[in-house]
Amino acid sequence: MSLEDDCLVWYDIRINKIPINKGSKDRYYPDFIILHPSRGLLLLEVKDWKLSNLEKIDKSNVSLWTDNGPTTKKHPLEQARQYIHEVVDRLSRDSTLCQTTGAYKGKLIIPYGWGTVFTNISRKQIKKVIPDDQCENVLPDHLVIYKDDDKDEMTGSADAERFQEQLWGMFDYQFGESLTPDQINRIRWHLFPEVRINDASQGDLFDTDEEDPPDRIKTLNFRQEQLARSLGEGHRVIHGVAGSGKTLILGCRCLHLAQAMNKPILVLCFNITLAANLRAFISAKGIGGQVQVYHFHGWCRQQIKTYHVDMVKSDESDYERPVDTVIRAVEKGQIPKAQYGALLIDEGHDFKAEWLKLVTQMVDPETDSLLLLYDDA
Repeated sequence: MSLEDDCLVWYDIRINKIPINKGSKDRYYPDFIILHPSRGLLLLEVKDWKLSNLEKIDKSNVSLWTDNGPTTKKHPLEQARQYIHEVVDRLSRDSTLCQTTGAYKGKLIIPYGWGTVFTNISRKQIKKVIPDDQCENVLPDHLVIYKDDDKDEMTGSADAERFQEQLWGMFDYQFGESLTPDQINRIRWHLFPEVRINDASQGDLFDTDEEDPPDRIKTLNFRQEQLARSLGEGHRVIHGVAGSGKTLILGCRCLHLAQAMNKPILVLCFNITLAANLRAFISAKGIGGQVQVYHFHGWCRQQIKTYHVDMVKSDESDYERPVDTVIRAVEKGQIPKAQYGALLIDEGHDFKAEWLKLVTQMVDPETDSLLLLYDDA
């Protein structure tokens, strides 16, 4: 790795409710957000444009040739600059993240910067599009990382010290003090609401839109956040003791998937109370239309109602007959498979094998996204 171990990096993550432009409904996904405890907060825009695509660049816009013809994009540095200022404005509303004395009193406690990365364009090539006398004005050298073979700026063999110098050179100033763990958590709390939790209870998920949050806050730890964001495709199983944070990871994972999935997401658990708590959390996050939360037997009854399936006659109890009905209806094609883009199961240790066989058929094979959480209770 080319960065220190205490450096935090987020990739392609949507920030809390901040639009591209004020009043816009569109949301902006920065390519990289880097938080260094002693250096500051850095936002990077990464562009894979090629020289053959570039027609013109000025301080505000970039004219490109694409497969669909000419198009105009916002200048990546301007895009990053506007966005980092939106982030700083949000963080600065928290009094505990502001300087209390000195020349920077009332300002954010950490430096901030922005830059851009051209993965397919070198310094020499960019001068074919921008005259030498305008290059520093349009693309300030200290704010841009290029694909330069002679400097080896971006490959895996790049010199770590040189790479860091380029990144930290994007900051205009430094305070000389490091963030505390509590301050880092507050920054995460503001930028990523999905990592917010309350105190001790695994099932309690916390959210607030207050600009100045409580003095004491709690977030998922870094490992939990990393798990929720980077589980990847396919089937995943998380095993942990009661109270270890499995349900918190599930909640964060729902928010992450809701941004990427077109099909609805299904969350199942065994306990009715837990289902109600999760449903309230999902609704409060504004993704209730994308994420459906049920306890398992409630989901079976909903499937029967939705697809107008007659209850089967069997020796099962009234409690179990809906399950038997849904299993048979899926086998006969009365209830469709692959209804959901993702399936997340909490309390997996309480699910019978035939239940798991049933619900896994509900996942779209193209996404194949299944998360199962269980403990040894």
